[in-house]
Amino acid sequence: MNFRHRKAEELDVNITPLIDVVFLLLIFFMVSTTFDRQSELNIELPEASGEISESDRVEIEIFIGPTGKFTINGHETLNSQIDTLLRALREAAGNDNDPRIIIAADKNTTHQAVMTAMDAARQMGFVHITFAAVKPE
Repeated sequence: MNFRHRKAEELDVNITPLIDVVFLLLIFFMVSTTFDRQSELNIELPEASGEISESDRVEIEIFIGPTGKFTINGHETLNSQIDTLLRALREAAGNDNDPRIIIAADKNTTHQAVMTAMDAARQMGFVHITFAAVKPE
C-alpha cells in the first residue's frame, strides 16, 4: 500500500469582499441620513430689564392663557386650533408682510400652546418674534 501524503494547503481568508461591503454600507448610511435644521425662526429674546423700544412696525400681540386659550390683539379666538390662529393672524396683520409678533404666555401655559403660536407665525412668514416678560422687582 502506497499512501501519498498531501501537504496541508494554507488557508487564506480574502477580506476584499468584506471591505467592499463595509464601504457600500458606509456610503448608503451617509446618503440616506437626514439632517434636521436646528431653527427655522429667528427669535429675538427679550431682556427683562430694559427700556421699551418704539417701532413703526405693526405689532401683533398673542396672549396665551393658562388653559391654552389664544387672544390676538384683544380678540379671543374661537378655539386653540392652528387654522383658527392662522386666520386671526392674517386678519391682524392686514397688508403688512412683516409685523412684529409679541407672545405673552402665562407662566402656567403649556409648551405646546407656545409652540402652536410660533408655528402659526412661521407658516405666515413672520420671523420677528418676541416674548413678553415682566421686570423683576
